[in-house]
Amino acid sequence: MIGITDIEAAAERIAGHVVRTPTVPSPGLSTLLGVPVTAKLELLQRTGSFKARGATAKLLSLSAAERAAGVVAVSGGNHGIALAVMAAALDVKATVVMPRTAPARSRALAEEAGASVRLTDGMDSAFQLVTRLRDEGLTLVHPFDDPVVIAGQGTVGLELAEDAGDVTDVFVSIGGGGLIAGIATALRALRPGVRVWGVETAGAEAMSGALKAGGPVPVPLSSLVTTLSAPSVSRLTYEHAAALVEEVLVVPDRDAVQGCLELAEHAKVWAEPAAGCLLPAARRVLARVGDGARLGLVVCGGNTTPRELTGWAVDFGLL
Repeated sequence: MIGITDIEAAAERIAGHVVRTPTVPSPGLSTLLGVPVTAKLELLQRTGSFKARGATAKLLSLSAAERAAGVVAVSGGNHGIALAVMAAALDVKATVVMPRTAPARSRALAEEAGASVRLTDGMDSAFQLVTRLRDEGLTLVHPFDDPVVIAGQGTVGLELAEDAGDVTDVFVSIGGGGLIAGIATALRALRPGVRVWGVETAGAEAMSGALKAGGPVPVPLSSLVTTLSAPSVSRLTYEHAAALVEEVLVVPDRDAVQGCLELAEHAKVWAEPAAGCLLPAARRVLARVGDGARLGLVVCGGNTTPRELTGWAVDFGLL
């Protein structure tokens, strides 16, 4: 497991390459939920999500030979965008493997940054292809099963600990678990009294499935939230979550989309469903922990289009 020194080293490494995103009180969300709410606006990060942190940390850690070989990543969207953009900035050739269900905008952004994008029929086959490309000589930048990447994502938690005020409960979305592993590590070291809650969407339950099984297991994927749809977590991220996370809550896709609409109306931010799922989870936790809670929400990304969000909202009868 990584430690706070790993995260602090990552913060030094990536400084100047990524944005120290705002951590701000949200009057609108505080009124909506009835308790003080602070939002960490990672959707304002380079490439539109926290993924730029881990990708940059990994790229800057590579040897000259690893850079020369070119890098490869598997992604449901945001990791691929981040790797493509940051690799181009560092003059490294990138290949991104995505399932065909990944948002068209994500594919286009990765290609516009200069990456070679390879499409597969699903996330399982995407992971299989990226493994083959690694075996053929490309340098793998895994979206979550890498301590350097986790430390990079953990810089979100480092900034939260410094900027978030007196929060009691922090909510973090989970795909493969790299973000929550890093944030929970930072907060346990710097804010040991803060509870960290993970949030998944139904049909993308890799971490909750692992916690029930006592270790990583393959899970069937059906959520529309492709950015959370890892076919399994890793042993590394599982161990961090099992040790450091209060609980992982699972919310329906419909509620995640409703959360996006509420973030737009009350927080004035345009977020993706991977962030929208935090609001229904926060309501459930508030019903258990009481009115004295002070919440921190990691608004992890904003890479969804008006057409996509409107389409989901209409399909669910929300508009």
